[in-house]
Amino acid sequence: MTTNPEPTSTPTISRMQQEGSWNPLWDTLSQWDPEWTEQFMAMNATPIRRGVFPPEFVELLSIAIDAAATHMYAPGVRRHIRAALELGVTREQILTVLQMVSVLGIHACNLGVPILAEELAAMEERP
Repeated sequence: MTTNPEPTSTPTISRMQQEGSWNPLWDTLSQWDPEWTEQFMAMNATPIRRGVFPPEFVELLSIAIDAAATHMYAPGVRRHIRAALELGVTREQILTVLQMVSVLGIHACNLGVPILAEELAAMEERP
């Protein structure tokens, strides 16, 4: 028999929801395990909270993370581009970040082209 545990305090999640930075894809996990999700979100926010990098750099880095082929989270890209522009980041700086992060996808060619060449060579050797 399961008991209903005490409600878990989630100040980081609540702040993210109020600021509009909460990704609704996390809703189910947050409902099922609010303690773990809160700890993960708090840990994720620690580097930004420390203020080591200027806000403009944090926004550019956030654009890169959200636009990366491994993430591709359009609402985050939009939110961080808007924030970067409001901080005075230039179009050229944002475009450069997008161009730089686009090379992450080139690994498909680095992996696939040699395999294709090997398979083509193997086919040519068959009688």
